[in-house]
Amino acid sequence: MAFTKEQIVATLKNTGIVPLFSHDDARIVLKVVEALYKGGARVFEFTNRRTNSFEVFKQLVAHADDFPEMALGVGTIMDAATTQKFIDAGADLIVAPILKTEMAAVCHAHHKLWVPGCATLTEIVTAKEAGAEVIKVFPGSVMGPGFVSAIMPVAPGLQLMITGGVEPAEQNLSAWFKAGATCVGLGSQLITNSIIQNNEWEALQDKTAEAVALVQQVKSKKAIN
Repeated sequence: MAFTKEQIVATLKNTGIVPLFSHDDARIVLKVVEALYKGGARVFEFTNRRTNSFEVFKQLVAHADDFPEMALGVGTIMDAATTQKFIDAGADLIVAPILKTEMAAVCHAHHKLWVPGCATLTEIVTAKEAGAEVIKVFPGSVMGPGFVSAIMPVAPGLQLMITGGVEPAEQNLSAWFKAGATCVGLGSQLITNSIIQNNEWEALQDKTAEAVALVQQVKSKKAIN
């Protein structure tokens, strides 16, 4: 099913995690998404990093009915033409590692969520002014929670997705959400090479459920404080 921007933003706030993954074998991608879904993830970012990523994504969309509550996004999108291509293929949201407003125009025309990547306050404010409802802070491992906590009072109302080096561990997640993150992107720290190589889908399901639960726990503590 198609998801509205409002539905996806609400889901990002609720679950707090966006698993991201790329592989050139659609069967592996489907196994990963199935495990993530069973673990409670409801927004997935398929990163456009392989020569056949478009074909793999189309196969994922063909099986979308298997994950009826999962919004399927595409990441590592760098220009308007590729944005259009993946929206036509069924992407629910477009995630970029950069800020390029030509992509915003395409997303807005199709009422799709545009999540641009930013690394400075100027980029973040520019993205917000261009209509970005959720902004990706990337790379998180370089920026750090201190960056987020410092900019929140300057540009109130920001909804930030932190990606790059985020760990599904209480201390790391707590630092990001305490700083003001809306959600976090989890890649190889969640979907490890070992899981993929050994087909440990139940382990991935369990890790995902733990990450979702940790986020809820961290957010609850923040609300109390």
